[in-house]
Amino acid sequence: MTITRTELSARMSQTVVHDDTIYLAGQVGDGPDMTAQTQSMLSEVDRLLASVDSDKSHILSATIWVADMAQVDDMNAVWDTWIDLQNPPARACVESRLVASEFLVEVMIIAAKP
Repeated sequence: MTITRTELSARMSQTVVHDDTIYLAGQVGDGPDMTAQTQSMLSEVDRLLASVDSDKSHILSATIWVADMAQVDDMNAVWDTWIDLQNPPARACVESRLVASEFLVEVMIIAAKP
């Protein structure tokens, strides 16, 4: 069994790879609104997946938390243009209070190695 962890801190790793499965820590984005934060968040997902030799076409599942479901359409507008339409993941999206009030959206990703 092989486990590789990257971008470690005292609290967590940004990626954990177990054999051919990739787990990303929850990712949030920067920006003044849901659109900007979602774009930033998904750019970070792209970066982290690339750092372990994968990409969004290999995402198996995504769990998304939004601070206010009234803004889910704004998040989905960005998600729908970003996601690989030929390989959409299983997905859940729920409303939740996030770790800090400035965060509007967070995603946790599980992906496969190509």
